[in-house]
Amino acid sequence: MKKFENFIFWILDSKFRKTLVIILTILAFFASLLMFPSKAVLARMLPGKSATTFSIYVDTPTGSSIEETTKVTDCISTVLEKEKSILDISTYYGQGIPLDYAGLVKGSMMKRTENVAEMSINLTPIHERDEPSFLMVSRLRPVLNKECSSLVAGTTIKLVEQPSGPPTLAQIVVEVQGKNLEKMRKLSTEVANILSHTKDLVDVDILADDIYDTYKLIPDVKKIADESLTVEQVNNILYLSFEGMSIAAKNSENSLVQIPIFLVLDDKNRRMKGDDAKAIKDKLSKLNLMNRLGEQISVDEVVKIVKVKSSPTIMHKDLKRTINVIAETDNVSQVYPLLDARETMMEYFKSKYIVDTVGLSTYMFDLKLTDKETGEKFLLRWDGEMKVTLDTFRDLGAAFIAALVLIFFLLVIYYKSFVLSGIILGGSMLSLIGVILGHWVADLVTEQTFFLTATSLIGFIALMGISSRNSLLLIDFAKSLINEHGMEKRRAIAHASATRAIPIFLTAIAIILGSALLASDPIFGGLGVALISGTIAAVFVSLLFVPVLMDNAKDMNKTE
Repeated sequence: MKKFENFIFWILDSKFRKTLVIILTILAFFASLLMFPSKAVLARMLPGKSATTFSIYVDTPTGSSIEETTKVTDCISTVLEKEKSILDISTYYGQGIPLDYAGLVKGSMMKRTENVAEMSINLTPIHERDEPSFLMVSRLRPVLNKECSSLVAGTTIKLVEQPSGPPTLAQIVVEVQGKNLEKMRKLSTEVANILSHTKDLVDVDILADDIYDTYKLIPDVKKIADESLTVEQVNNILYLSFEGMSIAAKNSENSLVQIPIFLVLDDKNRRMKGDDAKAIKDKLSKLNLMNRLGEQISVDEVVKIVKVKSSPTIMHKDLKRTINVIAETDNVSQVYPLLDARETMMEYFKSKYIVDTVGLSTYMFDLKLTDKETGEKFLLRWDGEMKVTLDTFRDLGAAFIAALVLIFFLLVIYYKSFVLSGIILGGSMLSLIGVILGHWVADLVTEQTFFLTATSLIGFIALMGISSRNSLLLIDFAKSLINEHGMEKRRAIAHASATRAIPIFLTAIAIILGSALLASDPIFGGLGVALISGTIAAVFVSLLFVPVLMDNAKDMNKTE
């Protein structure tokens, strides 16, 4: 290692070369940080993982019939049948699929209307196909929307994967909160329109029922009594003519409970020729009931037809009326589409509303809207996996700062020097260069985007101890050579760097080999890459940059 010792001494012996090392290191640090705004490295909570199943949610407009919903699901099945990686397809009409991880938080158990359907798609085992499930979903999404969503105007088709991280309603959720429900619905439509035109956002939907005209059939109790009929008779024939009803039960030795016998009119007699009050009245006029006197009474004579608006489901969160607008990202980070959509919303709403931001807080991206005419206040609150991502990165950043402070105080107590403690922390911080560059290189050599994830930050925090240890080895050995053997400072630093290089290299190799198994994991790949690339950077920083700082530190000459 004599050559390496001479090389380090050659650098330390020239002010120009020392300055060059410092400048190049600082430039590399800031260049790596610029990879975030330039999108060379993308941040995300957790990357997509390849699974053996995904779901398709079909939402036709509120009030659509089961036939219209079936038309859309049949189209989807026809498209998916061409995929060799799909084993089977199960379709559930008017309800959610048997509860899975995703359905628990997306409210699948509450679906009970004819305009919804869920499809469970089972795939071949992961090792038998080349395409991961999340890339298949990304490829099929535009195809299904193009070919099938137009069959029933207003249909929404969402492809739902099993969450790889914390379960959330969607990757991006905008909660529209306020007191005026009518204006909230209008705001949610405008928000959904902005999200639909934001790059990389897909599966945009408003989780609110449509308001439409409906007709109530109300038995006229007075007329029913005058015609010698009963309300029960009228109700029964109405149920029979529109929905069907149970009229008897059958006992079976193979069943512990009675089996109901359900009577329903055939499809031809159930259907009406229109969707207005006249069509309903025409249908009722064809239905007759026999009263107690044996006379035939037309049902339309004893039933009132009242036109009313439908009653939508009203959602609340934290005792505040809320309408959720959701969107998914197509294999990209949630942060960048959020910033684009938020900027567009601020520009769009400022013509009608006074737009205020919340500021630096837990809800820093939220927007407060105040109507310029009425003074009514509304809140656009961002939630979903996007918020979990930001909260996680914020918390890990706070943990990182706390680790820095604790390490710094321990070093100050040990060395009784702020300068030497700062040198060790500075070298540890610079391992971030390797972490970011490692993710950039990994993204270049992998087929899908390689994100900087929460596990990557955990790896970076773990590197603090490794990097600090490398600098400690150099400083302690160099100080002992100076204080105990009277060696000249630059020669002592160069000798310490050369002598401790082998232990540092061996430690780095052990970490790299141990982390190599993690690098290929879909979830913990960020942790593996952070440890590998960060360790490599820590070695170079410890053996080149730290010696230069040590040479400039006057505290290196102090005797313990």
